Amino acid sequence: MITKFSNHITKNIRTYYKKKLIIPTTYICCIFLLSFIFPIFSFIFPKKIDFTKPWILNNPKASFYTKAKLKNLFFTGYTRKFLGQIDGYYYYTFTNNKCLFVLLKPNSCDMGLPELKSVSLSGKIITKSNSLDTLFTNLSRDLSWNEDGVRETFFPFILSEPDSSGISAIFLYYFIIFTSIFSMINIVYCIICINFPLLSHPIRRLTKYGNPKKLLKEAEDELSTLPQLATDDMFITQHYFIETSKFGVALIPIDKIRWVYKYSTLHMLFGKHLKISYTLYITGEKSIHIKCPKNTITDIDGIIDYLCEANHNILVGFNEKNREIIEGESDMPEFLIKLRHFLMKRV
Repeated sequence: MITKFSNHITKNIRTYYKKKLIIPTTYICCIFLLSFIFPIFSFIFPKKIDFTKPWILNNPKASFYTKAKLKNLFFTGYTRKFLGQIDGYYYYTFTNNKCLFVLLKPNSCDMGLPELKSVSLSGKIITKSNSLDTLFTNLSRDLSWNEDGVRETFFPFILSEPDSSGISAIFLYYFIIFTSIFSMINIVYCIICINFPLLSHPIRRLTKYGNPKKLLKEAEDELSTLPQLATDDMFITQHYFIETSKFGVALIPIDKIRWVYKYSTLHMLFGKHLKISYTLYITGEKSIHIKCPKNTITDIDGIIDYLCEANHNILVGFNEKNREIIEGESDMPEFLIKLRHFLMKRV
């Protein structure tokens, strides 16, 4: 006989991880779309610049961030300041029969050496900036040249090292790298859990109690024949406590439960009390912890009463005595127990 609870746990695991796919997938899509507006890909993976290519003159923004190895650089005598401190020294060099302005970090040029034999750098191509216009104006005045003639002699951009390797650029670089990797890992993990629910965390951790595949099947069979107690998202069968909410899926044998208690949360908006929600906390043997948030006190009290009736060894209520008993049975390292205790006190 097929009931509405047939494969209920497995279905909810798939539904939960499908929802978890939304945020990392959206983030990766946003990064991809933003790369059409901002030079994200060239910022993360700068390619070596080729000064012989025609786009260098016609469309220098085609490679906004780049790598280069330059030889025979000469100090122009000009510097750039930021917040009153010199953050770059302007050099020029000849390549492909044209002159190139290069802005180097103070450490790269030893605070403005007159000449540098060779420099390897990652830089940002800056076009149509006030700095570039000022450089052309000052250089034409210093050399007594026509400004248009100076512009024809130079590439129409500055290759700036400080703008691609400053603190903000480094932070942005690692932020994009780590968040993208984290999002990709999440996407892969969610896809695996959707296709193979047995590999999801709520089921894998049951290995502490036996064969997770067997335990899941037994729980599914008991739930499909109607639970002995049920709320909106919590169920008790003959041998299992089961949660299938939007916050996650949890499954634990009742005879493995050691401690249960409830915690109240006051919800406020603009200083006004709206409602109180209750969270059920369950601690099982071998340091398995389950949290069932945003339930009513009636539902939680009913669950706690039924669990205590089914397993007389369950400790009830949050107090120091129960906490010490559970921590004494825990297989967690001592420093993790102390850290958890500290956080619980603060939270």
